[in-house]
Amino acid sequence: MKKKPLPALVLASTVAFALPLAAVAQTDPAAGNVAATTEAGTNAEAAQKMATPAPEMQAVLDKLAELGAKPLHTLTPDEARAQPTPADAVAAVMADKGIEAGPAAAIATRDIIIPGPAGDIMARVYTPAGDGPFPIVVYYHGGGWVIANIDTYDASARALSLGAEAVVVSSHYRQGPEDVFPAAHDDAYAAYVWAVENSGELNGDASRMAVAGESAGGNLAANVAIMARDAKITQPLHQLLVYPVAGNDMTTPSYLENAEAAPLGKADMAWFVEHAFAKMEDTADPRLNLVDRDDLKGLPPTTLITAQIDPLRSESMAYGKALIAAGVTVDMRNFDAVTHEFFGMGAVVPQAVEAMDFATANLKAAFAN
Repeated sequence: MKKKPLPALVLASTVAFALPLAAVAQTDPAAGNVAATTEAGTNAEAAQKMATPAPEMQAVLDKLAELGAKPLHTLTPDEARAQPTPADAVAAVMADKGIEAGPAAAIATRDIIIPGPAGDIMARVYTPAGDGPFPIVVYYHGGGWVIANIDTYDASARALSLGAEAVVVSSHYRQGPEDVFPAAHDDAYAAYVWAVENSGELNGDASRMAVAGESAGGNLAANVAIMARDAKITQPLHQLLVYPVAGNDMTTPSYLENAEAAPLGKADMAWFVEHAFAKMEDTADPRLNLVDRDDLKGLPPTTLITAQIDPLRSESMAYGKALIAAGVTVDMRNFDAVTHEFFGMGAVVPQAVEAMDFATANLKAAFAN
């Protein structure tokens, strides 16, 4: 389905809504409990000042620019899909510094095709060493529902499989503008159902399921958990949401602070919306606007990871708060001095190692219970 072009940044003025961000629940990593942190702040000027990336994070951003990557909002979808990615920048930094691939590189993989509601869905299965059967994590990559694929996010899936000692099914999905919302959501749910029904083929245990995703994929993972609950099928024991798209408000504190951030800024998010949705009214759908849902009870315990230098930080935290208000256990941690896309950069960014260890420890604990 084709969609009509939308004016850039129209999302900010057309569908913004009031969001109660004054006290967002966040895990205190030192105390190990949930504490209230102030997201909105009291000084408007200070709230709009972007933080400085850590040196290792800046090295990746510099390398990405050196490789010739341009701001997404200046490109066509085809151009954006063809240009260097943050994963390419990490690989280049590794090569420059002589950093060898870690143990996750040895994880066994095979590419498969999952039958979807509108055709084949490409997926990759990651299997750790051992006899199994293993827990199963269905993982959804990022890319704003427009760009990227399972190759782009290979590092995240490998590290999750290694650290969580689980089979990871990394599923692609239809993307806009060729296939607009809710095509990706339909494919994501189909991949989860397939993994449950074919757990034996995966050497997996369908009684130990989880969903995970980054950015747009985090939104897909959150929706799959809701859909599985509503359909009364095997539900995930845990959901790992890494800076998920969770709202439609581009006036939040993190949007103000990080409007010009790389690799994801405000104009880039507006560009994604322009290409991923057929009409602006669709952005009010509860599948995008997770923070405003009133039906979050009964969802699985959640690990939620955010990045300081990320326009999506505020809405991701707000979704964590909404889950807590609905009685869902949430372990949430924000990582300072890193940007959107940092999660799979453990080879070169120390905060990514911490975030992956945090995520996989929670997944292993969920599978052990």
